[in-house]
Amino acid sequence: MTDLHSYQPAKGHGLKHDPFNAIIAPRPIGWISSCDADGRVNLAPYSFFNAFNYHPPLIGFSSTTWKDTVANIQRTGEFVWNLVTMDLAQAMNATSASVPHEVDEFALGHLTKLKSELVKPPRVAESPVSFECKLSEIVRLKGADGVEVDAWLTIGEVVMVHIDKRLIEDGVYQTAAARPIVRAGRRGDYFEIRPDAMFEMVRPA
Repeated sequence: MTDLHSYQPAKGHGLKHDPFNAIIAPRPIGWISSCDADGRVNLAPYSFFNAFNYHPPLIGFSSTTWKDTVANIQRTGEFVWNLVTMDLAQAMNATSASVPHEVDEFALGHLTKLKSELVKPPRVAESPVSFECKLSEIVRLKGADGVEVDAWLTIGEVVMVHIDKRLIEDGVYQTAAARPIVRAGRRGDYFEIRPDAMFEMVRPA
C-alpha cells in the first residue's frame, strides 16, 4: 500500500510549504495589461490563469485580493493577455512587484507598449502572442460553505489574437517554439516548455 501524506487543508498541510499550487502545475501565466479610467497602464502576472471555452474563446485569471488589475478591468471592461516566454521571464518577474498605482510596470520591466487594435490597454511588444479581451464577468469566489473569500475570477472574451508568424509552421501554431514558461508552485518555481519535452497523444476515435 502506498505511504500517503494526507491532510485536510482547513487544518493545515503539515509540510514546510503548502503543496497545493505545486501540485496543480504547471500553470500558464496570466500576464495582464490593463488601464484605469484615466488611461494609466498596469501590467501584472497572475499564476491562477487558464482558458475556459472555444467559441467564444474565453480566458480568465483569479486575483487573490482586489488588485489594480481587477479594479481597472471592472471600470473599463478591457484587458490584454501577453504570453510570457523564457526571454521575458525576468521582465515578467519585475512586473510582479507590489508598487503604488501610479508606477508604470512596463518601465519596471523595460518593456515596450504596443497599441492594441480593439481595446485600449497596450500589448507587450516583446511578447510573441497577445490576446485582446473584453470583460465577460468578474466572480467573487466562495468556499464550499458559501462564504465569500478574498479572491476574484475575471473572465474575458478574446476579441483579437496577435501571433508572431515565426511561430506558425504549415498553418499550425508551434507551442514549444515560443519557449513559454509556466508556473510550478512555491514562491518562485517555473518550467520552460521546450520542443524536446513535448509529445503527441491523439484521442481515441
